[in-house]
Amino acid sequence: METNRIIVGCMRISDKDVQSVNKLINAAIENGINFFDHADIYGQGKSELIFAEAVKNNSGIKREDIILQSKCGIRPGICYDFSKDYIIKSVDGILQRLNTEYLDILLLHRPDALVEPYEVAEAFDELYRNGKVRKFGVSNHKPMQIELLKKYVNQPILYNQLQYSIPVSNLVANGLEVNMTSEGSLDRDGSVLDYCRLNDITIQAWSPFQMPNWQGCFINSEAYPELNNVLNELAGKYGVSATAIATAWILRHPANIQVVTGTTNADRLKEIISARDIKITREEWYRLYLAAGHILP
Repeated sequence: METNRIIVGCMRISDKDVQSVNKLINAAIENGINFFDHADIYGQGKSELIFAEAVKNNSGIKREDIILQSKCGIRPGICYDFSKDYIIKSVDGILQRLNTEYLDILLLHRPDALVEPYEVAEAFDELYRNGKVRKFGVSNHKPMQIELLKKYVNQPILYNQLQYSIPVSNLVANGLEVNMTSEGSLDRDGSVLDYCRLNDITIQAWSPFQMPNWQGCFINSEAYPELNNVLNELAGKYGVSATAIATAWILRHPANIQVVTGTTNADRLKEIISARDIKITREEWYRLYLAAGHILP
């Protein structure tokens, strides 16, 4: 099954009613998007439950026509846990809540400092062998953490979900500002962008409209006046919203990054999806990058 460049993130649907979630799902499907991202901790499992209820009430959706991805490994307020038993138990819970026999993709949510990679390998083998998970990936992992897993696991690591937006783009900055003493030159991720490109790992960008340190959305924010001026200018040029331009900025990168949306609003989701039809120019991409406060050496 071919994946989409736009993924519907389901973190915030836990406090929505079934009708609203069904509207969001339909907006995605009607616009050619069939990829939905979950995690076992979203709403303490409620996001998966309400999604399953919405799909159940929608006779037009077949399981084989949608891509379901979920994540595990975080025990909130306690620890990260990549033990074999915890991974398998987590997936069983996810499958039950989503009312499905399999996940298309399972991601390990955040690195576990106490990971025993052979246990991850055993868990992956069992889940794959039993048909419960078809593909595997990680989230928020550095290259060497992925290499450690790859030494043991038999299935390829195909995805890495990372925070990435126009303002939050050290993934790019540390490459552009190489051999400098500027803030952006700090390599905080082990050159994970280049690593993923070299190893055919698809990056999934989470919080694509977020300011640094989770201070809110940068679109229409007084904290980024220059960036919003350029976003609005390009939105007028291409006949779309500023949100679509911010999405198109991520899609423009040749790494073929996927965008994980966070909206629960069907209309805003359609705005985001419209970015697929836009390819901003190289000059426009750099204008947006500079307008967010980054530098070119």
